[in-house]
Amino acid sequence: MLHNTLLAALGTQEILVILVVVLLLFGGKKIPELMSGLGKGIREFNNGKDGVEEKEGKGEEKATK
Repeated sequence: MLHNTLLAALGTQEILVILVVVLLLFGGKKIPELMSGLGKGIREFNNGKDGVEEKEGKGEEKATK
């Protein structure tokens, strides 16, 4: 609930200011590297999550047999 309220409180101008500050702090060359690393991290997390769900599914299949 708090997350939705926070997003509703941010307007276009606030988001632009945040983006400009991020651009100034990290620079134009560093941002793609950061986003690439973030994407890889999310991908690894999802792969790990899927692996755990597969293992749980196999354990349940063995238990029912």
